[in-house]
Amino acid sequence: MSKKQKKMLRRIVISAVLLVLVKVLCGLEVLPEHGLLTALCYLAPYAVIGWDVLYKAVRNIVHGQVFDENFLMALATVGAFATAEYAEAVFVMLFYQVGELFQDYAVGKSRQSIAALMDIRPDTANLETADGETEEVDPEEVPVGAVIVVKPGERVPLDGTVLTGGSSLDTAALTGESVPRDVGVGDDVISGCVNQTGVLRIRVNRPCEESTVSKILDLVENASEKKSTSENFITRFARYYTPCVVVAAAALFLVPTVLLALEAPLGFLNGTVWTDWLHRALIFLVISCPCALVISVPLSFFGGIGGASKCGILVKGSNYLEALAKTETVIFDKTGTLTKGTFTVTAVHPEEGFTQEQVLESAALAEQYSDHPISVSLRKACGLKPDAARVADVEEIAGHGVCAKVDDRTVCVGNSRLMERQNVNWLPCELPGTIVHVTVDGFYAGHIVISDLPKEDARDAIADLKASGVKKTVMLTGDAEAVAKTVAAELGVDEYHAELLPADKVEWAERILSARRPEAKVAFVGDGINDAPVLSRADIGIAMGALGSDAAIEAADIVLMDDKPSKIATAMRISRKTLRIVKQNIWFALGVKGAVLVLGAFGMATMWEAVFADVGVAFIAILNAMRCLRVEEFRK
Repeated sequence: MSKKQKKMLRRIVISAVLLVLVKVLCGLEVLPEHGLLTALCYLAPYAVIGWDVLYKAVRNIVHGQVFDENFLMALATVGAFATAEYAEAVFVMLFYQVGELFQDYAVGKSRQSIAALMDIRPDTANLETADGETEEVDPEEVPVGAVIVVKPGERVPLDGTVLTGGSSLDTAALTGESVPRDVGVGDDVISGCVNQTGVLRIRVNRPCEESTVSKILDLVENASEKKSTSENFITRFARYYTPCVVVAAAALFLVPTVLLALEAPLGFLNGTVWTDWLHRALIFLVISCPCALVISVPLSFFGGIGGASKCGILVKGSNYLEALAKTETVIFDKTGTLTKGTFTVTAVHPEEGFTQEQVLESAALAEQYSDHPISVSLRKACGLKPDAARVADVEEIAGHGVCAKVDDRTVCVGNSRLMERQNVNWLPCELPGTIVHVTVDGFYAGHIVISDLPKEDARDAIADLKASGVKKTVMLTGDAEAVAKTVAAELGVDEYHAELLPADKVEWAERILSARRPEAKVAFVGDGINDAPVLSRADIGIAMGALGSDAAIEAADIVLMDDKPSKIATAMRISRKTLRIVKQNIWFALGVKGAVLVLGAFGMATMWEAVFADVGVAFIAILNAMRCLRVEEFRK
C-alpha cells in the first residue's frame, strides 16, 4: 500500500473504534440516544473519517464544480446529522471511505501492472571511450555512431547494430514472446531487450528519443488521450446525471413535504412525516453516486491497452481498441506483411550442358557487387564469398540485369528484357516468383526462381481472423498477378489486387470503405513507407513494428512489435473482451442503482443498501475491469 493508502486505513480504524465506543456508551445508557452531547460524540468519528470529503465538496463548490460524489456524500451525511440520524451518518461516510480505499488500491494495482510492464528503459548506458574503457552515462547523452557495451543481465539501452559478440536476447517485454532471439555480428538489436548470455558491443543507430523503447513508452502514455465512444458517453452522462439526481432528490423531499403541510389526502403520504421524506431523499443521494461508471469504464480500456502491450501489441488509444472489435474487413499488404519480405531461391532449372550448381554460381558471381535483394538472395543460396579475382568488366544495365566476365566467360543475369536484348531464346517457367535468366557466352544456361515466402503464421492468421468474425480479407500488392494469385490461394485470402502503385492501394481502400456497412470497420495492415497513406485512410491502421518503416509506425493506430500477422486476431480478441467487460460494468451499475433508487424512493431501502449501491457496485465493477489485464489465454 502507498503512504496515502496507509494513512486512510489508519483514519478508518480510528473512526470505526470511536464509532463503536459511542454506540456502546449509548447502549449502556451512559449517553442518551439523542441530544447535543451525543451529537458531539458522534461528530468526533465523523470528523476523523469525513473531513476531506467535506473539504473537497466546499472547495469544488467555490470553483464552480458543484455536482460530484463529494457533494452528494456531504449533503447526505450532513442531512442525516440534521435529522438526528447520527450513527447512520457516520456509518455511511465510513463505508464510503472504505470503498474509496479499495477502489484506490485496485486502480493502483492495475497501474502498477502496466508500469512494471513498461519499465523497460534503462537509466544508464555503458559508453565505450576512445581508450577502450567504458563509462556509465545517460542514454540521452549517447550520440549516433557511438559504441556501447551491454553485459549479460542488462537491458539494451539504444537501438543499434552488433559489432562484436553474440548472445540471446529476451524480447518478452516488447513482443510478448517467451522464446529468446539469438543475435550476432551484423544483426540489428532494439532497445528494451534483456541481454541474457554474452557481452555485446553495439554501434548506436538512433538517438535515445527516437529509439524503439522511447516510442513504445510514448505510445502507451498518450493512449489515454484518445477516448473511446463508451468513455465519451460516460463523461457526458456523468455531467448531466448528477445534477438530475440532485434535483430528483430535492423533489422527493419537497413535494411530499408541501403536500403534508397542505394536509393533502393522498394514500402514499399516510403515516409519514416530513423527516421520513428527507431521509428517503438522503438515501437517494447516496445511491446515485456515479463512481462505478466514472472509474470502471476508463479503467477497463486502460487495462485492455496494458494487456495488449503484454502480448507485444501497442494500441495508441481506447477508440482504436473499441473500433477493432467492430472490424469486418481486413486489408493486407503482401510483401513484409503476409510474406517475409526477403527473397529466397526456390528453384534452379538448368538447360542441357549445365548443372544447377554452375547456373547458380555463375549468377551469384556476376551479381556479387550488387546490393539488390535478388542479388543478395543469389549469393546467399550459392554460399560463396565474393571473389574479385574471378570477376571482371561488370556492367549493370538498368531495368534489365548485369553482364560480367566470370572465369573469362561472359555471363549475363537478368529478366526477359535482357534476354530479348541479347537475342537469346528463353523459356518460361510455370512456378510463381521472380524469374532470373542466365546466359553464358551467349548461350541460354537456364533460369532461377526467386520467391518471397509467406510467413509461417500467415495462413493461420487469416483463418483466425475469419473465426473471430472478420467477414472479408483482401490483399493489395504491387507484385505480379501470378505471384499475387498464388499467395492469395495459399493463404486463403478472399480477394486480391495485384500490380498496384501506392496511389492504387489508396483507391482500392476507398472502394472497400465506401462499400462497407456504416457500423462496420475496415482495418489495413502494412509495413512499408508506401503503406503509410492507406494506414492513415483506413478506420484502423495496423503496422508491423519490428521490421516496419518509421513512417508506417507513425501513421498506424496499432503496432505489432514482432511482425506476426497472427497477432491481429489476438488484438481483436482482447478488444472484444474489453468491450464485453465495459458493457457488463455499465449495465450492472445502472441496473443495481436503478433498482435501489426505486426502492429508496418508496422507503424500502435503508442507508445500508444505499452504501452497497454506491461503494459496493463501484468496487465490484473495478474488480471486473481489472480482468482486462489478464491476457494469458491470448498469449501464444
